Amino acid sequence: MRMRMLPANIRVLYFANHGSEPYVQIINVKESKHRQSITSSTEESEPEETDELRPVLRDDSLLLNDHQLETLANHLPARTQGYPWKLVYSTALHGSSLKTLYRNMADLDSPVLLVIKDVHQKVFGAFSSDPFKVSKYCYGTGETFLYTFNPDFKAYRWTEENSYFVRGHSDALQIGGGGTGIGLWLDADLYRGSSSTCATFDNPPLSTQQDFTIQDIEVWTIQNEWRMN
Repeated sequence: MRMRMLPANIRVLYFANHGSEPYVQIINVKESKHRQSITSSTEESEPEETDELRPVLRDDSLLLNDHQLETLANHLPARTQGYPWKLVYSTALHGSSLKTLYRNMADLDSPVLLVIKDVHQKVFGAFSSDPFKVSKYCYGTGETFLYTFNPDFKAYRWTEENSYFVRGHSDALQIGGGGTGIGLWLDADLYRGSSSTCATFDNPPLSTQQDFTIQDIEVWTIQNEWRMN
């Protein structure tokens, strides 16, 4: 019997699980590489920016363009890559209230991405390993980082100087601390904010000025498909 050769860009995957019938799936090489990147070791390395990691948004973003989405996706932890993003809070939809922001995340146990646009059209924010909540103590892990697109993208990761990742107060949200300042601070009305150098992330001010006025905020969560509502 003659064997037909498959094109170079095609891969055949054979699946066999206990208790189920084995099956074959044919995919292209690009998809094969993408799957390998998702299931590979979670050891962090500086990711390459490629179209393969462009996130799928379940909702429209008013603050991030396609390039910014791709850039952020490529800098998130490996465990979040390949999964859809779901909008859990937006000032445009839910009004400007830190209390509402906390309430919308009350049932989450997944990481969140905070996106801020100030009145000078600067976009910046934070990735938090834990959803935002009111807490007496700081919470989060070393996956948490600050970022800015002012003027080019830059991520400010954990320096290991302290563990002041996130602390939610009823009247303010604080990300990063220690030294002489707070990395990112938002008030109860999500109208005023500030950003200064902190020991947690060793970041400069994320906007053009230390104190800024907020135009809009979005918070996204990144979850496995089976955990999405």
